[in-house]
Amino acid sequence: MGPGTPSRRRERVAGTTGAEPAAPAKLAEMIASYLAGHPAAALLEDGRVLFDMRTARYAVAESHGRCLLELWSDERNLVRTVVDVKERAQSLRLVTRRMGATKPQSLELVPASDRRTPNAREAARRNYARLLERVLTRQFPGGKADGLRTAMDLEHSFGPAYVRGRLLKGTAADAVIGVSAAESASIIDGILTLGILWLDYCRQHTDARRHFGGLKVIVPEGAWRSTAERMAWLNPAAADFSLFTLDERSEELTPVDFRDTGNLESRLVHAFSPAAALERCQSAIDRILALVPAAARNRVEIRAHSPTEAGLLLHGLEFARVRHGASAQSFARESEITFGAAASETPLTAENEDLCRDLLRRLFLSRHADGASTDPLFRMAPERWLESRLRANLPELLPELRSDLVYNQVPALSSGDRGMLDLLALDRDGRLAVIELKADEDLQLPLQALDYWIRVRALNADRQSAPPSAAPISAFERSGYFPGAEVSPLPPRLILAAPALRIHPTNEPVLRYLSPEIEWELIALAEHWRRELKIVFRKRSGDAR
Repeated sequence: MGPGTPSRRRERVAGTTGAEPAAPAKLAEMIASYLAGHPAAALLEDGRVLFDMRTARYAVAESHGRCLLELWSDERNLVRTVVDVKERAQSLRLVTRRMGATKPQSLELVPASDRRTPNAREAARRNYARLLERVLTRQFPGGKADGLRTAMDLEHSFGPAYVRGRLLKGTAADAVIGVSAAESASIIDGILTLGILWLDYCRQHTDARRHFGGLKVIVPEGAWRSTAERMAWLNPAAADFSLFTLDERSEELTPVDFRDTGNLESRLVHAFSPAAALERCQSAIDRILALVPAAARNRVEIRAHSPTEAGLLLHGLEFARVRHGASAQSFARESEITFGAAASETPLTAENEDLCRDLLRRLFLSRHADGASTDPLFRMAPERWLESRLRANLPELLPELRSDLVYNQVPALSSGDRGMLDLLALDRDGRLAVIELKADEDLQLPLQALDYWIRVRALNADRQSAPPSAAPISAFERSGYFPGAEVSPLPPRLILAAPALRIHPTNEPVLRYLSPEIEWELIALAEHWRRELKIVFRKRSGDAR
């Protein structure tokens, strides 16, 4: 792949010489690889976001000598022929043609949907820092806002999206962190992790005469609930935590009582019979299995998702799904089959069976323990792969848990977009265990896991009498989960697991700030977990206190 022209020195053409575009199959591979590596990508046209790939679906493949790209979402559909792909520093430019059109059009795949230029982003953050300094000075008379900054500090995991500083009053001080309404929802929701780390940093890098007693967290108006729910489960003996919202127009700072945020909105989809669901979908499952290479069929995991849906997976990656429902032409029921990994989902028809068979052949050749790390099919869904390995090895790795009563991806535990936890199990004493897995470093792992723990605890604490039981039982039992077992009223355990070299160095310091009521365990797995799953070391909440 040769370099581009001087005027496009940061752009490379997909063709092998730069003069001719790559073959359609190569173009499709490049697009699929980019999307696999950038799950939060966005597709732009003339600078406008057409599709946010976190919610959109796509199919890209060579078809009749063309690279065909199809995308769809709740808002729109798009079908284009891709005639060329040009690599840029962090994006892909797609040269495409509409059906029936002769003039090519450009689309661009970018890592995220935030399209502010770096200069505009930096200027907005500087303005917010000045605003925050004014507000703090006015809100806390006698205090001095000191050292407010947005500078990147990778060594200590501080990014430029958060304004951090100190509020000084004599020898006492509080750490302060704020985030503007211009930032994304995920950045705003992540502020508490960075706030804890900033407080910890201030305590370790201060004059011995100064005491940092608390942390003040400032979020945009209307964006406080996630932070409040999490803050309520921090250890009050560790610091004086306080939460505020800031209206950037009126410059009004309002305290939030995070200990009284109202009832937690939680609901639970009723458990169903996986055996009955698989029986309904069996004929369609058999049709898909017939397209899988015969020698690889014993590697397929078949998992029921609902009473009328089942998925076929390879090491946690769903490559086909069956939906059993009413026919559009009659009152009879029939099964719809789709195939494709991740967001790429295509209805199976007689015409594209050969395409499906070829895709599955490539999938099973690529996705195995000794596969190539550069292959997008190998890299896809690493956490789901880790989950499938952990489920299969649960009796050996965590013998204190009951391997016969484990639920994966428990649905609709809350409103909003934190509604799926990785694994939910019972230990031998009937106590719930929330298991959160990460295959790669994640700064937010402890507090994301805390979200699930909070909801599981609330559902377990929602105890009502239900026939035939005379004693009050949890929402889980009333919804059909853990049949034949008695769920303990004790708060759930929290288990976090990741490969040892992929545990972010900040995870343990953040865990130490959690409430003593939360019994957590951090499990480090062997780095080559795809080949051999074993525990390297484990740390528990009791060890940190």
